[in-house]
Amino acid sequence: MTAPGTATEVALVDGCRLAYEVEGPEAAPVCLLLHSLGTTSALWDPQRERFRQSLRVIRYDVRGHGQSQPPVGPYTLTQLGRDALAVLDAVGVERAHLCGVSLGGITALWLALHAPDRVGRLVVANTAARLGTSEAWANRIGVVRAGGMEAVVDGAIARWFTDRFRDQHPDIVARFRSMLQQCSVDGYAGACAVLRDADLRREIGQISAETLVVTGRHDEATPPALGGLIRACVAGARALDLDAAHLSNVEQAGPFTAGVLDFLRG
Repeated sequence: MTAPGTATEVALVDGCRLAYEVEGPEAAPVCLLLHSLGTTSALWDPQRERFRQSLRVIRYDVRGHGQSQPPVGPYTLTQLGRDALAVLDAVGVERAHLCGVSLGGITALWLALHAPDRVGRLVVANTAARLGTSEAWANRIGVVRAGGMEAVVDGAIARWFTDRFRDQHPDIVARFRSMLQQCSVDGYAGACAVLRDADLRREIGQISAETLVVTGRHDEATPPALGGLIRACVAGARALDLDAAHLSNVEQAGPFTAGVLDFLRG
């Protein structure tokens, strides 16, 4: 996770150690980055250079992922939200913009609902108020428990990137494959339980933060219509649609970065 010139810090939440990094000008607006299931804070490497020029960037590994501790789950969305708040507290930040992909996106939605005073602007990418079905996530948990991370790698890579991107950028795809392979089974299954149980569809209309919803035209994990539901429910929400699958910030790094920075500066 650690990039050259940065240091990994640790926040302790209910006995769970969370690894995080802070970069960028101390006086700049703060942006907390929240990554997706099965990845790490390295998901944000494509945005790192541009973001840290004008933002105080905090990125951390979700519990059970990367350098953060993998307690045995199941985890809950409330836990993940409180983890994010604990990271902000550890850095001494009262209020931050949020930018989350997939699992990180629904965590950001929870924060906007349950800790609105801590949230500036909100960017939620390739996510939904309800991701998938309870049955599908329960099945995923069973598969990974029985077969380890290798049992879910091929399916995840196929969802994360389009065929075109996989063909053109095998080096990037290989890095993400390795990232997923190294994920803790307990951490992955625990986070799958979050998505199995979380449903914010009745609440998201209460979000008051200025919101940008990013969708991928080829995203089969969270189809664009799910982002459309968020936009329909959150007053004034804006849209950014990208020619990408699930990890739009990687597959369309330039347009994603430019669109998010334009929104946060506005």
